[in-house]
Amino acid sequence: MSASRLIDIVRSCPSRLVAPLMGFPGTSLTQSTIWQNEFNSRLQYRTIKALVDRFDPDIVFFMMDLAVEAGAIGIPVIFPANGSPSVAEHIVKHVDDLEKFKAVNLLYDGRVRTYLDIMRFMDVNFDKFKGAYVIGPFTLAGLMMGATEIAMATLDNSELVHAAVAFSSQIITLYAQALIDAGADIICILEPTATFISPKAYREFSGTYTQQIIRKLNAISVLHICGNTKHLIKPMAETGAQGLSLDAAVDLAQVASEVPEDLVLIGNIDPVRVMVNASPEEVRRAVSDLLDLMAPYPNFILSTGCDLPPETPLENIAAFMEMGRQYTKA
Repeated sequence: MSASRLIDIVRSCPSRLVAPLMGFPGTSLTQSTIWQNEFNSRLQYRTIKALVDRFDPDIVFFMMDLAVEAGAIGIPVIFPANGSPSVAEHIVKHVDDLEKFKAVNLLYDGRVRTYLDIMRFMDVNFDKFKGAYVIGPFTLAGLMMGATEIAMATLDNSELVHAAVAFSSQIITLYAQALIDAGADIICILEPTATFISPKAYREFSGTYTQQIIRKLNAISVLHICGNTKHLIKPMAETGAQGLSLDAAVDLAQVASEVPEDLVLIGNIDPVRVMVNASPEEVRRAVSDLLDLMAPYPNFILSTGCDLPPETPLENIAAFMEMGRQYTKA
């Protein structure tokens, strides 16, 4: 696929692009666990392909994994059999603690190589836009320090936060560029820890570094922050990301009236309340309502507010896709 701007891709399509954030639900199609998919590139590719064959989304992402970069530089990670991996210990307390990670080449890590291989398989076999996830710089620093600790440190130890986020940015850029070289058209930066800080703190400790990462990458950039990000929309837009992926708590129509017309909004059907817990007919109604709401705005991709849980009923994903496909742009 070409490296066109995301807004140009959206505008050139006669119908709405439909791209739910899904990966984990595919494990039911390959009768596998999330843990198996995280370490086996061929298996995860087969899991993603099973979803593509069944639902045919316009953009394909591999599985969302917020612990890849942390584990690759030496942070202890816990791997449940059928859940997302998580950091076991936050081991950065002082600036000097970062030194132990600086000699590690992230690209030699086994799980990093797994995800690079998955992207290569996707590049060869999928004739559609391919997306890859990387963690955000403030969130990776938070995994090293602890989410509560880094939020407090923005107030009383900014030197440590800047050092951790600057180091994180270098790691993320290296991984993101490797994913682009492997075939990724879109890099989606996941920055959930930023939800807990003010717009001023976001600009200083996340936005500036996110912007630096985006400027170095020759790919479409999307920024995703979970939860209620109403207070962060403006500084998120300032990062230079071509798309903002927003969670269910955000009023997309209101945001659309506040951001530049060439910034693509992506979202935001509730991944749990609607996609997991509702009936297929309720899913169709929620999708229809959102598409009606966003009808005046061409800079929109229909998606879910966040990654779909593994227990998401496949019939609900089918209902999501079917209703999305019925709509053409105004």
